[in-house]
Amino acid sequence: MKTPIHVINPVLLFLLVACLSADQSTAVAQQLLQGFVATPDPTAEDFQPILTDSTGNFSLSFLRVNQHQLALAIVHVPSGVPLWQAGRVGQLARWGKPTQLIFNGSLVITDSRSGVFWSTKTDGDRVVLTSEPNLQILKGHDARNSLASTLWQSFDFPSDTLVENQNFSSAMRLVSSNGLYAMRLGPDFIGLYAKFMPGGLDEVQIYYRHRALEAKAQIIEGHGPILVRISSDGFLGMYQNTSVPADIQTFNSYQRPVPGPRRVRIESDGNLKGYYWSGSSWALDYQLIAETCDLPSPCGPYGLCTPGEGCSCLDNRTQIHTSGCYPSQTEPGDLCEGKRSKSRVLRRTGVELPFKDLMLSTETASYEECEKACDMNCTCWGAVYNNASGKCYTVDYPIQTILGAGDESKLGYFKVWEGPGKKKMDMSLGIGVVGFGGYKLWKRKSRVNSRYLEEDEIVAPGPYKDLGSSSFGSIELSSR
Repeated sequence: MKTPIHVINPVLLFLLVACLSADQSTAVAQQLLQGFVATPDPTAEDFQPILTDSTGNFSLSFLRVNQHQLALAIVHVPSGVPLWQAGRVGQLARWGKPTQLIFNGSLVITDSRSGVFWSTKTDGDRVVLTSEPNLQILKGHDARNSLASTLWQSFDFPSDTLVENQNFSSAMRLVSSNGLYAMRLGPDFIGLYAKFMPGGLDEVQIYYRHRALEAKAQIIEGHGPILVRISSDGFLGMYQNTSVPADIQTFNSYQRPVPGPRRVRIESDGNLKGYYWSGSSWALDYQLIAETCDLPSPCGPYGLCTPGEGCSCLDNRTQIHTSGCYPSQTEPGDLCEGKRSKSRVLRRTGVELPFKDLMLSTETASYEECEKACDMNCTCWGAVYNNASGKCYTVDYPIQTILGAGDESKLGYFKVWEGPGKKKMDMSLGIGVVGFGGYKLWKRKSRVNSRYLEEDEIVAPGPYKDLGSSSFGSIELSSR
């Protein structure tokens, strides 16, 4: 017996409506209108898509950070890699119900307990994500966006990454995910800067500068700022009011088509690296700094990086562990206001400062004069003197990685901050404890005997080997 059609239709209709409702609930919007509200999904493991571009390759998402925090980010969906993040490094909301993303003309991340974390401060009608990907807040209701005006866009506020065809100007900066390194533009160069001063707001020490070669176009003073842009042809170009680049830095895939988008990111070690999407992973395609010892602090505070050999410690009786040679300085960085009593002195020969060509120097008649200039200045953390040139370089931030030069006419003087509650170094380990007269003995070519700590497990970054059993001539001094 056939079932009556009037019985089947309601059942089919119910199933169809249920399926459509499920599809709509899981679909990701392609625009956000005023009144939109989103909260973190506790079941999302890595990221929670909120808004997608037309291709589905990119999404504006809640990105889970350290399990219990979230960042608003543009994510490359196939890899889960964030290409842009809202707000400043370290200012994150909680992954939980108090946190909301709302659009009320402004795109806002807010927490009912902590207040507003971030806002675009706009009065727009819609939020869209282009396939470049560029997050935009638009004013106007034209469906094709041809009559809509752009009030705000993420391209103007990059975080640590540039993508293809995104203009990077002198008003912008890329900041590494750990907040220590930044890329900024000068009048005719790309500069990489480090924030070594604890509590400092900006990155002040330049450690790499690439000037425009001006092979095909010249940069003319007064004719406007320069721009940097990634070309789909596989290079990073520097431009000034022209489509012809004044400088190009070619990628490994230069003038070769690649399967997916390109990007450049400033990494947490201070390097600038380029990648392209191979279809299954991000392939390394470019790096600005090729040698590990040329990075700003590859061995950590008070580390020693020797080209071709690797990391050890300035105090060559100390082994490098996961925490480095010494704990990082975390208080505002100088030795004034009574902090000097919490410091001691370390001298070492055969060393020089990295990126010294980008640092200021003075000429002094002797090493003693160079050291005295730093010793009497409570904002100075160290000095390096070159006997051959007479140049004295001083460091006005806590000491980072120093270079092993192998030339004992290059002399280093470094202040080591012990910090509150820190015990002074146990001087019974055999390092000679001497005053300034010890330096005089060194000048007469005598050596200070030393012995090393028992060899322990060494954890050093990159392809380094343990240098704990090798040494330059070094001298350790106690507090003066």
